[in-house]
Amino acid sequence: MSQAMPSEAIQEYRRGEFTISTDRARLDLDVIHGFLTDCYWAKGIPREVVARAIENSLCFGVYSEGKQVGFARVISDYATYAYIGDVFVLESHRGRGLGKWLMECIMQHPQLQGLRRWSLVTNDAHALYGPFGFTALKSPEKHMELHNPEVYERPGNADGR
Repeated sequence: MSQAMPSEAIQEYRRGEFTISTDRARLDLDVIHGFLTDCYWAKGIPREVVARAIENSLCFGVYSEGKQVGFARVISDYATYAYIGDVFVLESHRGRGLGKWLMECIMQHPQLQGLRRWSLVTNDAHALYGPFGFTALKSPEKHMELHNPEVYERPGNADGR
């Protein structure tokens, strides 16, 4: 039986002063956790949970002159399904097309080709994802979820377990 996740060859993309890389060793956990712990979808997320999420995802870092300015991660079985999450570009670097370029890199990644279904959740970035084919659920009555938004606020749950 083959391994659950294919070996990851590092992918790098360059555009002017910017680089997008899937090299986990380049990721700046302080930047990622700093953004996520204050954003609407992961408010208060423990650093250990972010580290574990990164460990178990295909991650894309966006860099300007060696410093991380954006991030996204993909959770996938690399055969049928992928979920895109934690997508952000730091405010200081927005308005330069980095979010769109980040999505292009994700959608073109060699290990994510031929998937039957992609999904993501957003409150306000429909204009970013729409051009890549993302739409509102066609049959929302068929989809179910177990959503626990207060998980990081519970006492004794500091590591998210």
